[in-house]
Amino acid sequence: MIAAKVKVALSCSGRAACRWLNLNRGTVGYRPKPLTDRQRQLELEVVRVSRAYPTLGYKKITRKLRDLGYGVNKKLVQRIRREEGLQVPAPKPRQRRRGISTGLPRQAGRKNQVWAWDFVSDYTERGGRLRAFNLIDEYTRECHCIHADRQIGAADVLRVLEGAIARHGAPEYIRSDNGPEFIAKAVQRWLKANRIKTIYIEPGCPWQNGYAESFNGRFRRECLNRELLYTLRESRVVFEDWRHHYNEERPHRSLGLQTPAQFAQSQARQGSGSSRATPSLRRNLEEKQSNENNQQPPNNISSKVA
Repeated sequence: MIAAKVKVALSCSGRAACRWLNLNRGTVGYRPKPLTDRQRQLELEVVRVSRAYPTLGYKKITRKLRDLGYGVNKKLVQRIRREEGLQVPAPKPRQRRRGISTGLPRQAGRKNQVWAWDFVSDYTERGGRLRAFNLIDEYTRECHCIHADRQIGAADVLRVLEGAIARHGAPEYIRSDNGPEFIAKAVQRWLKANRIKTIYIEPGCPWQNGYAESFNGRFRRECLNRELLYTLRESRVVFEDWRHHYNEERPHRSLGLQTPAQFAQSQARQGSGSSRATPSLRRNLEEKQSNENNQQPPNNISSKVA
């Protein structure tokens, strides 16, 4: 005991040692009472039951002991478990994977400035999972594609994205959540090579991707909930028909009751559209044009033949 060591070292009384150590004399002179056989048996039983059920807290362990016939208090069980290190650790928050944003979270001000992509899940009537990959332009509200399949991975996402860029030009930014298909290394490398910046929303904040979520809601209300889809092939036809209806026939209030296609055409006439091509697609177009030029005969030869 510290007080006894100080008393011997300083050759002082116990009162002086307690005064130097700021201790109560009753605390120094306290001697714990030995445990009775019943208390010792109860502690052993608390340890045994706690190790048999390591995921249960002290309140449930108390209930187990009472069912076994022990008249035990939950505070006693809590103290014994704490002394023996048998507490249930608090659950740790799940660490979600997050993509690295390479662009600023900005609002689209022209066509092909910000695209958004997301998934919608459903089931066919004959059974089987159905996933739809949606890609939209945030400014014109155009839906560039609705790709349906049983499973869609990062390679499928890139293939669909390349087709959309070939038809509509490349975007400057793509906004998405932190799904594994969007934060895959293959997708990150492809987007970086083609100078397309990424904007990833915060985990658990779908409102940061509001345009995609709004489109998904309309797609579910006006298509998925109204159609009976029996096969994957049928779903692809139905989705493509609805996409044409959404782009060409359905008026949009935020666009002044114009359809997305009409709004995109009006913006193109005003010169605010963008048709930027990625380096890989630009290279393919240049090779195609050079091949066509090589196959075309010179003007003088064609005139002589004529």
